[in-house]
This record gives sequence, structure tokens and C-alpha cells, in this order.
Amino acid sequence: MGGAAEESKTGETDPVAEAGEAAATLRERYDELRRLEERIADLGRERVEAAADTYRRAHRVLDQYEEDAVGSGDFAAYVQFEGEFANAVDVDDDALAADAFAAADEAVDKKRLSESDFAAAREALDPAGEYVDLLADRDEAVDDYRAARKDARAARKALAARLDELREVAEMADADLDADVDRLREPVATYNEAVRESFADFYKSASARDVFAFLDRADATPFVDVRVPPTDLAEYVAEYEAGEEPLPTLLEYADYSNSKLEHYVEDPGALRTAVAVHRTYIERLDGEPLTLDWPPAGGDELAYEIDELIPLVSRVADDETVATLRAVRDLARDDAYERLRRAAEVRDALDEPELELVRTGAIHDRVHEAERTLDIAEDVLAETER
Repeated sequence: MGGAAEESKTGETDPVAEAGEAAATLRERYDELRRLEERIADLGRERVEAAADTYRRAHRVLDQYEEDAVGSGDFAAYVQFEGEFANAVDVDDDALAADAFAAADEAVDKKRLSESDFAAAREALDPAGEYVDLLADRDEAVDDYRAARKDARAARKALAARLDELREVAEMADADLDADVDRLREPVATYNEAVRESFADFYKSASARDVFAFLDRADATPFVDVRVPPTDLAEYVAEYEAGEEPLPTLLEYADYSNSKLEHYVEDPGALRTAVAVHRTYIERLDGEPLTLDWPPAGGDELAYEIDELIPLVSRVADDETVATLRAVRDLARDDAYERLRRAAEVRDALDEPELELVRTGAIHDRVHEAERTLDIAEDVLAETER
């Protein structure tokens, strides 16, 4: 399980804090959007949009004609400008910013225009720009709200997942984290290392036929999950004399040229067909299926598993390795085993910050905090839906 922000040592973020912050941000963005929309509604949405359109239209006309209509320039442009600008700012007396539009029209209602007249018209239009800004603020607020809502949904999802993790951690609070897990870990690790080495030696020295016979027997054992050889490879090893060679030797043969291989096997083509195409399978054979899991299974299950393993392991490993395996079985039958196993299971499942939550008893407070924050996040999402 990954740690969260209370586990700042991990450098990860805290889904609990993030969900709370995302919910607060969403609330702020929603309230700001409502404030702007209510202001627009109070003024009249159509009236605000009309004032903004008039403002933009007036500026377009000013920008379009300023160069040609000033001074003693193009008289036709001047006349056209006067008509288009008058039409652009022609609004009802009760329209928003009607005084600003009238003042702008008056600023350029002259027989001869200068750049200062255009500047005066733009300045006169400024009060109407408030409605352009108001609509722009509303549009930006909509974008901010949507982004905040997306973030809040994602944060709620992350928090829900984190809450599930925290609840799992809380369920592990029964573990005795002071238990001497090494009492169990050391013999399991010693056995696993020894049986891997033993199988590696067996793989290198035994005939391919013997290795495959061992794998067939292991496959019949419920707790040993081996990969049995492909049918064509198994048939080749059983039928041809080359099957008496170790598997690494057969792989080496597969790399020989045909002329060289003829000196070692009776049918080079059969070897290439059976061995070369299954090189990956052969190379990946190892003693891992003979190892014990960590954390180990429950006592009865582990003892039964070891009973099944001992006859197999005895064929490839020395007495010391088998004795270590028996010692693990004896421990599995000990009254203290379940306490050790549970401690091992919890230590393996949790990272150090989460273990600290269990040790200090703070895990239940964290669960409560996450539940409370999740409720808040869900309430805010419901209350700010549009």
C-alpha cells in the first residue's frame, strides 16, 4: 500500500488533504460564478450582452476609420464613419451605459476630427466596458468552476481509494508488531536460498530426462506450481539419446553448426526442432516453485505444503536444506506461529508510515478523518452541481 501525505517522508500527496482542498476550491469557484451570474441576472442578461455588443461594435468602427477620417483626409471615409458610428452607438435611453454611448457619439460629432477626438470617444465608452469585463469574468468563472469540479471529482475518487486502504490498515491493527518475526523469516529465507541453489545444481548436472521426470512429479503436487515441458520437447528428451545430457548441454548443442552437431547427436534436425524453439522455456527453469511464500500461509496450510515438498526437495537438495524445511514445518505447528505470521503479513503489506499509524493507534483517527472528508467532498459536489 502506498503512503499518503501524513506520510510526507514518501514525497507523495495526501488524498485526504487534497480532497478537502479541492472541495473548498470548488465551493469558492461555484460561489464566485453564482455571484457573477446573479449580478448579470439583476441587470438583465440580454441588456448586459447588448451593452457589451454595442461597446465592441463601437470600438471596431473607431479602429476601422481612425486613420482615414481624421484631419483633412478622405471625406467619404469621414461621412461613412459618422453614419456607421452613430448606428453603432444608437441605443434606447434606458439601455445600460446609454449615457456612455451618447457621450462617445458626441465626442466625434464634429465637422473635422482629430486623433484626440477618437481618444475622447474611446474614453467615453469606458463605462460600457464594465459589461464586457463582466461577461468575460463570467466566462472565466465558468471555466474555473468546471476545472475545479473536475479536480474535486478526481480528488474524491482518490480519497475513496485511500479510505479503502486505510480501512484495510485498520483491520490489521490486531497484529503484534513487536513479535520477533525474524524467528520465522530467517529459516524461511535460509531454506529458499538453499533450495534455489540446489535446483540450479540439479539443473546443470542431471540429465534432461531426469529434470523433466522431476518436473512431472512436482506438477502432481498441489502446492508446487511448475511449468511442465512442452510436449515436443518432452518427447525428444524421452526418445533420443541426447536426453541423457543436461539441459545446458542441449542448449549449447543447439548453437552448433550442422557439421559439428553431427558429431554429438544422431539427428541434428530433431534437436534443433525440439530444443532451439524452446530455449526460453529451458533457460527460465529454476527452483522458485519449490520455495515458500513470504509472508507464509497459515499454520495448517503451510505444514501440509511442507509435507508435500519434503519428498521433492529431498531429490534435489542436501540433508541440511531438508532439515531447515522441517524446522519451518515444526514452527508452523507451534502455538506462537499465527502471531508471528500475522505480524509478518502486516509488516509486508504496509509501508513504514502506515505501520507507525498502527503502532501509535492513530489509524482509527485517520479513518475517521478520511470518512468525514469524503462526506464533505460528496456534499460539496452535490450542492454545486449545475
